[in-house]
Amino acid sequence: MTQSLVPVILAGGKGERFWPVSRLKKPKQFLCLDGSDRSLLQSTADRLVKLADDWQSLWVITAAHLADGVREQLPDLPEANLLVEPVGKDTAPAVAWATLEIAKRHGEVAIAGFFPADHWIADEDKYRQTLLAGVELAVEQGAIATLGITPTYGATGYGYIEQGEPKGQYGGLSAYSVSRFTEKPDRATADQFVASGRFSWNSGMFIFPAGVMLNELKAYAPELINALESKGVDAYPELTKLSIDYAVMEQTQKAYVMPVDFGWDDLGDWNAIERLLKGDRDNVELCQHVCLETQDSIVYAASADEVIVTIGLKDMVIIRDGNATLVVPKERTQDIKKAVKALGAEERFQHLL
Repeated sequence: MTQSLVPVILAGGKGERFWPVSRLKKPKQFLCLDGSDRSLLQSTADRLVKLADDWQSLWVITAAHLADGVREQLPDLPEANLLVEPVGKDTAPAVAWATLEIAKRHGEVAIAGFFPADHWIADEDKYRQTLLAGVELAVEQGAIATLGITPTYGATGYGYIEQGEPKGQYGGLSAYSVSRFTEKPDRATADQFVASGRFSWNSGMFIFPAGVMLNELKAYAPELINALESKGVDAYPELTKLSIDYAVMEQTQKAYVMPVDFGWDDLGDWNAIERLLKGDRDNVELCQHVCLETQDSIVYAASADEVIVTIGLKDMVIIRDGNATLVVPKERTQDIKKAVKALGAEERFQHLL
């Protein structure tokens, strides 16, 4: 291993599907949701700093209203390594700006990796070995290496990556060219993808030489990269909201996928907490819960003093946090974002966001 990874944590998300616990000033990446005493952001940093040379090589990019929260949670992060976006413009501007800044400091040969702040990882040793394999692939092939999670079921909430031609072994893992990216499919299509053995879940984790990504941005998103090269962060107000998948990954010939399996969840909504914590219990109980004939439900209260009583419920999510309560069937948790949008449309509910 001759080249170090410069990891960047993407920490600007809203986490709306974890409302009411996740709110604008304290979104899910600042919360402890996996049963540990470390927030998702802190756990992500803990994993990645072990691969970086030290805290000087770890970067975080976040939204302006979350910057103080990042500083509080990661006191060892150098201020120069905290990139603050004045307005959220999705992942393409975030990746482009951070890659430019890394190239300025470390050169275009630097190997940058981008990692969402809200992932849960089961086997951290295997995870780190996988990232080293991704670095090897990125260096040897001049590739944008994507980590594709080996699917365990036909999930409709994830994007998928189809494997193309085999491209060899790196760190004991197989690499393939990317045949195509597919956004969240319906259940029948997802089941077909999994059965074929050619598809991985799109984890949103990328590893690449900085210069390779900058060249691909110049080829496929020239307005974006030119504006950032010219004005830096001051270009943000004029940038188009754009995902890195759409801007580059769906067009580039440099994309490679490594199907991996280290125990992963993107903690997208409350159902993810059940996957992590339920075990053989009747319910996931994260509070004082008096349960009468209630099964397969998730019950949470932010205050240790609060008691939630449920009677005759099944497959429900009941969340209580201060001045707001959520009750929703587990199959409808994707609609929590719609509820948050409805709250935001009324002045009287602004304090609940």
